[in-house]
Amino acid sequence: MHDLSTDGVAAYWTPERIAAMPTGPSAPPGTQPVDGPDGAPGPVSKTIGRLFFVDRDGEDSSCTATLVVSANRRTAVTGGHCVHTANLIGQDPKWHEKLLFVPGFRDGARPFGEFAVSRVVVNRMWITDDQQSEYDQAFLVLDKPSNASENIAFGRPGDRPAHEYGYPRAAGQPGHQGRPEFTGQRLARCWGTPTLHPGGENLWGVPCDMGGGSSGGPRISGNAVVGVNTQSFRLAGVRHLGGPQFSWMITAPLFQKAQRS
Repeated sequence: MHDLSTDGVAAYWTPERIAAMPTGPSAPPGTQPVDGPDGAPGPVSKTIGRLFFVDRDGEDSSCTATLVVSANRRTAVTGGHCVHTANLIGQDPKWHEKLLFVPGFRDGARPFGEFAVSRVVVNRMWITDDQQSEYDQAFLVLDKPSNASENIAFGRPGDRPAHEYGYPRAAGQPGHQGRPEFTGQRLARCWGTPTLHPGGENLWGVPCDMGGGSSGGPRISGNAVVGVNTQSFRLAGVRHLGGPQFSWMITAPLFQKAQRS
């Protein structure tokens, strides 16, 4: 558990600062937009939003987070690497700063307000070794309550049809590149039946073209958030986006700590 200062956080994230964040390449002229299960526009959501932060190197960056049903009405879930990372050789771990959650972020607008993050809760294993991918999950405690939230579930099978959501800042396919849904300006989604990561860990994902910025986005199945998306992997040459499936052993204790804050 780590406490954060909320002073000046909202003021720091000006429209100009957000617009200056780097995005992926634009599609070649004449490329037609393509939508499908591996990438399409998502709905305006009161519960899923863009999570802005200053990373360990002092650079502005963003992930995705989701408000979940909780006792304090101030809890959101995201990826562990969205709040705490080590350097490229796994050393000098640091907490991220100036975390701001904006549900429903769209084209720079903040239709459902903004929430500074006052506390983050992660497993100690993630703090000491960020190569433990199943621990790449975190809960956020916001500075004020929200009336909107998604159900959260633990221990559900990973191979059930699911939707994944995120605010990617890049995409690999020309039919996605440069569009608002793939440059962080609007919510994007993918859907299908998740497949287990080839490494055998409790990581699941569907074929998906969402790139950086979609980390921490929810994997929703059976009307509940059952996991978060934290990394890409390939199966039979197809790019998948996936991450840890929420478990009673790892996720539930973190959630309990956060919702009691």
